[in-house]
Amino acid sequence: MGSTPCSGKGRGVGSFQELGCMPWKVSKQKSEAAGGGCAPESYEALNARVVPPPQQPPAIYHEKQHRELCALHALNNVFQDGAAFSREALQEIYQRLSPSTLVTPHKKSMLGNGNYDVNVIMAALQTRGYEAVWWDKRRDVSSIALPNVTGFILNVPSNLRWGPLRLPLKRQHWIGVREVGGVYYNLDSKLRNPHPIGTADELSTTAKK
Repeated sequence: MGSTPCSGKGRGVGSFQELGCMPWKVSKQKSEAAGGGCAPESYEALNARVVPPPQQPPAIYHEKQHRELCALHALNNVFQDGAAFSREALQEIYQRLSPSTLVTPHKKSMLGNGNYDVNVIMAALQTRGYEAVWWDKRRDVSSIALPNVTGFILNVPSNLRWGPLRLPLKRQHWIGVREVGGVYYNLDSKLRNPHPIGTADELSTTAKK
């Protein structure tokens, strides 16, 4: 699912740049030969080369998993703003959605612990002037007008954990993907760090898996 507004690729350091020469350093030596003539002047030219500072990796906001708030983390990670949405804001959206407007009314988050479904995500995006567009992963991502897409929010199966234990059960999990500094990143809140996916072509390959 991509979000579109109703809104580091190569990191290699550039080649050295020749800026020219420093002012001439002139050394005059008078000849001791008869006649008081002067020896030819000696010139020393120094070429100046400036090494560009290495480019720093882009600062990436990455919210980590807390309780069952993966929908909240995915939204904030896509917007690259920890203040974009709060648990209270999503819970308020959930509570004002009537059963008649829910795509999947059997999914609930009565206690505000998270586990919000697609209805809450779509409504939350609308409050920021964005629209959620459904996308079937069987379709080719290359057909998407990526410049018009702020990010992707994916619903994927994830292992259920009880503390440090991984249970043989799976449940659905929301993750955010977006471009930062010309590189697409997997911003899954369960990852320790953002995982670089790469270019748009590499994003397309990853989305098909």
